[in-house]
Amino acid sequence: MFKKRQVHLDFHTNEHLPVGKDFSKEQFQACLKAGHVNSITVFSKCHHGWSYHPTEVNEMHPGLDFDLLGAQLEACKEIGVNAPVYISAGYDEKEYLRHPEWRWRWSFSDAEAEEYRQEVHFHALCFNTGYLDLLCAQIEEVMVKYNPCGIFLDIIAPRVCCCESCVRDMRAQGYDVNNEDDLWAFGQVVYNKYLERTNAAVRKHSATATVFHNGGHVPKGDYRYINANTHLELESLPTGGWGYDHFPLSAAYVRTLEDTDFLGMTGKFHHSWGEFGGYKHPNALIYEAALSVANGAGCSVGDQMHPLSALNEATYNLIGKAYSHVEEREPWLEGAVNLADIAVLSAEAVTGDRSVKSDVGANRMLLENHLLYNFVDEMADFSQYKLLVLPDASIVNDETIAKIKAFAENGGKVIATGESIIKDNRFTIDFGAEYIGKNEFNPTYLVPEFDTVNGRTEYVMRCDFNKFTANKGRVIAYMQNPYFNRTLEHYCSHMHAPNNPEESFAGAVISGNIAYIGWDIFTAYATYGHLCFKELFTYAVNELLGDEATVMADMPDRGVVTYTHQEKENRNILHLLFAHTTVRGINTEIIEDTVPLYNVRCSVKCDKKPTKITLVPENESLDFTLAEGRAEFTVPKVDIHGMVEIAYDN
Repeated sequence: MFKKRQVHLDFHTNEHLPVGKDFSKEQFQACLKAGHVNSITVFSKCHHGWSYHPTEVNEMHPGLDFDLLGAQLEACKEIGVNAPVYISAGYDEKEYLRHPEWRWRWSFSDAEAEEYRQEVHFHALCFNTGYLDLLCAQIEEVMVKYNPCGIFLDIIAPRVCCCESCVRDMRAQGYDVNNEDDLWAFGQVVYNKYLERTNAAVRKHSATATVFHNGGHVPKGDYRYINANTHLELESLPTGGWGYDHFPLSAAYVRTLEDTDFLGMTGKFHHSWGEFGGYKHPNALIYEAALSVANGAGCSVGDQMHPLSALNEATYNLIGKAYSHVEEREPWLEGAVNLADIAVLSAEAVTGDRSVKSDVGANRMLLENHLLYNFVDEMADFSQYKLLVLPDASIVNDETIAKIKAFAENGGKVIATGESIIKDNRFTIDFGAEYIGKNEFNPTYLVPEFDTVNGRTEYVMRCDFNKFTANKGRVIAYMQNPYFNRTLEHYCSHMHAPNNPEESFAGAVISGNIAYIGWDIFTAYATYGHLCFKELFTYAVNELLGDEATVMADMPDRGVVTYTHQEKENRNILHLLFAHTTVRGINTEIIEDTVPLYNVRCSVKCDKKPTKITLVPENESLDFTLAEGRAEFTVPKVDIHGMVEIAYDN
């Protein structure tokens, strides 16, 4: 059974430290019980390269004199806790020092390779060397000796390598070692070989063990990676630089993948991995666990065990506050499927480029508007959604373009931005407009034809604009150029030239069921966060979706709203989350105080009258009215996480 209150127990321990001196099975079990933990990832081999058990294919940590892994597995089995086993795959510092010929090299420069070697951090090895044979032997040894329920392999990704082995094999197979595309192509060949060999090493000994290859990011649309795993773990430590909007974006894509269980992986740390003595406030971990389950995921909390190998009791008391919250709500979580009105065709999936920012901007706008959405790739069935959002990046695949056209022709609503529907200097969807070309000015100005919070004035748009003529439909915003671009010969004031009222063009239009926005608003919102970017998008959504939105909730912008369906129980669950975050230090968002919301008004579209609407798990009935197919009710208080059950007759 895939269990969803997990701890990821890091244990990267230098050879100069004593290991295991304070391990106690009873203390280990007591901490897991205090933490309400039902699964914990324990270590066979760490980044330093040492095994934490007797081994014939590796070396046991020199500071350890007993089978620590075996003792942990036995302790877990006695209390019914799952225990997948961790094996460091990308890093092995011991072998890096012993086998220079196995080292990963990202360039041909000996000076750069030496500089990398001298830096104080873990160093990567190349899977196109004898290291892969050693790694597979280590995996097989664990499978034979312990028969674990799962294997977790860490620090995995396709990468360019210029080591002697890769250069030799590239030349033998006809690749050009001086061509960057060929280097990446061969890197994918090596990556695929790694996946095949390591998965085979597990499957040789177990048909049921879970396998996960952690690369820190699930690439959208890359099924070579997705299908290599039995489940997914979405690493997203909000205080470690990811931020609190990172996980919802990853989850909004992964939950659309058929038959894919997944966990949201955060940490108990104040900052990030490897931190001894760092702790979140309990309210932060409660919120992060609630955010996971509200987005369709299980939970995983990262911890790091002290070399002496006693679990830290404060840590498991902290985790217990979050996991008791989840455990109490599991009857409303099991089998729940997240519902969505909106599909966002991921720019990462379309371009294959993880660095594009438009997905980030679209995710933030949708979160802040409390809309129900999924991110999808080009394989998705668009017809199950009411609205399709196409963010910024050009869609060039003809089959995908045909799917978008069919969706629109069948009445589906579409919001396209930037270059998304531009190919070969023309629009790929007919909405009564003609594409002119990329505008020569940046920034430009937005002049809305609707009321904004600061009125109908000129708003600076720090992004590219695609110029077009609107031959039909309704212009909802105009674009004005500046007097000139900023150059050495032409500049004005500290930043950019003012708007030129005589240079005004259509900027955004709604034509039937299609809205087109000429600016790269999502990329710009991810970069600059100007309210006017979101106001334009929100207006287009409201005009197209209107009362067809399944859920409306009177929440502040940092609130999160999701809606799930439990088919077996014939009920829907509304999740309302709110946490007040502050920035302390550099790039570190903190949640400390709870700031409850009171009397949150909600409206839910219903095909039939609910039999009851109840706060759960409190079992507190809520009064509601039903009018024009919508149930209206008020949630008296949301303190971090509120859940509302909307039940129907069977």
